[in-house]
Amino acid sequence: MERCETELTTGLDALGLSLQPAAIAALLAFIALIEKWNKAYNLTAIRNKEDMVGLHLLDSLAILPHLHGPRIIDIGTGAGLPGIPLAICCPEREFTLLDSNAKKTRFVQQAILELKLKNVTVCHQRVEDYQPSQGFDSILTRAFASLPEIIALTAHLCAKNGVLLAMKGQQAEAEMAQAATKATAATAQITLIPITVPGIAAERCLVRVATLDQQR
Repeated sequence: MERCETELTTGLDALGLSLQPAAIAALLAFIALIEKWNKAYNLTAIRNKEDMVGLHLLDSLAILPHLHGPRIIDIGTGAGLPGIPLAICCPEREFTLLDSNAKKTRFVQQAILELKLKNVTVCHQRVEDYQPSQGFDSILTRAFASLPEIIALTAHLCAKNGVLLAMKGQQAEAEMAQAATKATAATAQITLIPITVPGIAAERCLVRVATLDQQR
């Protein structure tokens, strides 16, 4: 775990993030939980903690500067990514982690209990069936669906002046073009934000969809 901590602190420095020792300890405890539960629950294809530091923790935290508002929802959270790393680092924000896979939401609930996270709620439901009483300021997705599908499926979750933040790999431009042709009056702007994840050679980007006149 010492090697993981070194890699994590080096990556955080590269991202310009300064975290308290308790937050760093919680992040490391989180990937230890993933590794422990992975054998039975098949949470992720990444099998060792060293790889999880970059591909899970730093990949999630790279979008932290782009979060908007106090209410965040992570759609298709899977093993709790990016929601749990972001919640550890942003205790002042409220996070809802949604997934339709019961095994994965059970793991996420256990992780929340063990990490003593007070700002996270888990929801085992399909996104199209989830009807919250209040909209969200930021809607996060990571490897969830194509951009046009994501916009269509999550529109009802967005608060007025909320944003959709879709984590994507390379070639997001084609999806952006498709989304733009299907844009409704509620879509104000679609922006591509390049993301650099320390230690990860693969291309990353964040597609930000700013919405307008979302009435909830």
